[in-house]
Amino acid sequence: MIALVVTAYFYTDWYVVQINKVRGMYFVWKGDRALRKYKFQKAIDFYHRGLILYPGHYSAWFNLGNIYVLYEDYFSAIDAYENAIQHNPNYVIARMNYGIVSAEQLGDFDGAIDQYKTILGIKRKLVYIPYVFNNLRSYKTNIGLAYYNMGLAYRQKAIYQDSRREHSMEYLQKSIAAYREAVKILKNNYDAYYNLGLAYHLYGDNNNAGLAYCKAIETEPMNYEAHYNLAILLRHLKYYEESISEMQKATLLLTEKEGRSNRQRYVFDVLNDISRRYMETKDHMNYLVQRNVSESDSKTVSDIAASSVTYVKGTLVLSDEFDKAMLENFKTCAAHDIFAEEINNENEDILYR
Repeated sequence: MIALVVTAYFYTDWYVVQINKVRGMYFVWKGDRALRKYKFQKAIDFYHRGLILYPGHYSAWFNLGNIYVLYEDYFSAIDAYENAIQHNPNYVIARMNYGIVSAEQLGDFDGAIDQYKTILGIKRKLVYIPYVFNNLRSYKTNIGLAYYNMGLAYRQKAIYQDSRREHSMEYLQKSIAAYREAVKILKNNYDAYYNLGLAYHLYGDNNNAGLAYCKAIETEPMNYEAHYNLAILLRHLKYYEESISEMQKATLLLTEKEGRSNRQRYVFDVLNDISRRYMETKDHMNYLVQRNVSESDSKTVSDIAASSVTYVKGTLVLSDEFDKAMLENFKTCAAHDIFAEEINNENEDILYR
């Protein structure tokens, strides 16, 4: 007892720090509990009280940052994430959130890219204990997400930050490179392939853009964005028949998702424009003559869907079979071979130069 008193006398500051740390952790615990109950203002108040006493509690800073994002107080969120990173430089998820908020909400693309590059440089000790613990998958996923978000930041920088074309093209190249790394890790990820296609599209690499859109469609066929962008690309390349097919799918999916909206009306207008161009092409007129097809033979996506419902022994085919047929229809990218053939031709031209 005497020794404890003597120690406390000579090391008063140390004891004060430890006592404050314990008190701070108690308030952080109360903040965590308030957060789980979605009582965000109470959580903020408890976290602030806890962090005054124990500033090094990096997970409390992280949670505080997330709450500020919910309140759209992005500068406070960045400040909280910075404190979390300061006390734990290897806090990957805090760096990721810092980057996302910086780029998406504050337009600080360089700050975001710096965070993603830092994440790529963090070396983690990988642990694999069968049936007990495995952090390999989460580590690889974080690397993939860092590349993905870096691609977003570079693309945004190309569009918004610098109007000079040479710089924009340079940033788009870096965006494409980041997305290509992302899809190696985030296999079968719709967003990664869709955004890779969009970056190629903006860069002017139409063939790789088309292939990336097709891969996105194959991955998640019921998302309208890839169908729509692919249709726009095909219209630009004057593949009107394939463009109509993709735009019809986008229209149907958008109708199911949003009902009537300005966006839906816009898509209908684009579809009508593509249809008009297609009707005016010489190839289409020759096709109608050769096949002796009348206007009544033309089918919309809805007509095709309706004709897919058949009777088997007097009863309708089960709905799940119909769903499978529809999914396969939306999953099919008829334009895939067009882009693959163009790339093969380009490679042959390079070989024979």
